[in-house]
Order: sequence, then structure tokens, then C-alpha cells
Amino acid sequence: MQKTIIATADAPQAIGTYSQAVKAGDTVYLSGQIGLDPATMQLVEGIEAQIHRVFANLRAVSQASGGSLADVVKLNVFLTDLANFAKVNEIMAQYFVQPYPARAAVGVKELPRGALVEADAVMVIG
Repeated sequence: MQKTIIATADAPQAIGTYSQAVKAGDTVYLSGQIGLDPATMQLVEGIEAQIHRVFANLRAVSQASGGSLADVVKLNVFLTDLANFAKVNEIMAQYFVQPYPARAAVGVKELPRGALVEADAVMVIG
């Protein structure tokens, strides 16, 4: 099976040894996104802004892959404070519609660059 590397300037450039996404067949694996503004590569301020930016970044990569957030089948969310879980649900509903993807939400000690939230996804297109 052939792998296709996905990259877009509409999401933060990879800051390590990874790709924004990899497509294998009809499945696209989207790397974790934190609340980096793709224009400045700086973390946006506050949990709400970071959650919005994470979902906007995932949306940009999904579109560059030839799909959309509606094609996401699995979403993993990592939070440094699980008290923000309700805020993730509230904001997620602005980016995803039913039927929602399968999801995990995990509390973690810390995230890259001091981010408060990170999410990665798997989508199926075609």
C-alpha cells in the first residue's frame, strides 16, 4: 500500500520528525495538533482559543487530505486539566456534527510548548 504525505500551509508546520498527516489507502492519520497559529507558529492564549485553534488546524489538514472533519472516525483529545473537558465538548460541537466520531479524552501532565490541549484524529475518505 502506498503512503502519501499530507502537508498544508493552513496548519502549523511540523516542528519535529513527523508529518501533518499520512494517507494510506482510504485512511488518513492526522498528527496531533496543539493551539499553534499557522501564520505565526505561536501558541494562542487561553484554553478556549487553544481548543478552537486545535480543531481549526485539524480541519485544515483534513481538507488538505481531500476530506473534512465529517470524515473523522476517531478523535483523541489530551488535556492538561480535565476540568476543561466540558469546554472541549461545547467547542467540539461547533466543528463536528452527528454522527460524532469515536473519541477518547485523556488527562496528561504536560504537552509540547506548554499547550493546554492537543488532539489527533483518524479519518476515512473515499
